[in-house]
Amino acid sequence: MANSISLILAHPRELIRAGLRTLLSPAGVTIVGEATTPQQALLLAKKHKPQVLLLDTSMPGGDNFSLVADLREVLPKMGVVMISVSDSPTYVARAITAGACDYLLESVTARELVTALEHAAAGTKPAPSSLFGRISDNMSERKFNAALEGQLTPREQQVLRHIAMGLSNAEIGKSLSISVETVKEHVQNLLRKLEVGDRTHAAVWALKHGLS
Repeated sequence: MANSISLILAHPRELIRAGLRTLLSPAGVTIVGEATTPQQALLLAKKHKPQVLLLDTSMPGGDNFSLVADLREVLPKMGVVMISVSDSPTYVARAITAGACDYLLESVTARELVTALEHAAAGTKPAPSSLFGRISDNMSERKFNAALEGQLTPREQQVLRHIAMGLSNAEIGKSLSISVETVKEHVQNLLRKLEVGDRTHAAVWALKHGLS
């Protein structure tokens, strides 16, 4: 059981927040504030200085991954656990790069959620076998050639930034007003130049080198 963990709950849906309140209260988690936007989460975190922020990745009104990075600067001792419906490795990589303690899917069990909050409050890492742990290990073990950045064309850098945001080829094409086939060509060129095997590793490269 968690030991009186103070928590800010940031999720846009009242029904989900109500369910989490019911779930976490018996586990010794005290919710000291609730937010529905990244801006509210930032203000409440600064005000209450909780041990943990449980943050949904889909809150409207801002970039929730950038929010994590901002919070880590002003409240370095506060743990941030992100929760999402998406198991996209790119999203997990963005969470890791921003400084989150864990990344959970909304399908986790109550015990798994409480355990993640306990680890975040204590400053301990998630299990290596978890989604967060596996991708974190992959990021730390893989070595990237930073000198390759200069070999990317401006358009390739644009496509790479979009990949790092987790966008599909169709979404990238729409954003840049180019065809999906052209996007595919750029992606293949990126993979070759960055010497990576897939777009997830390309996204990790972008995150590690500030191109997101």
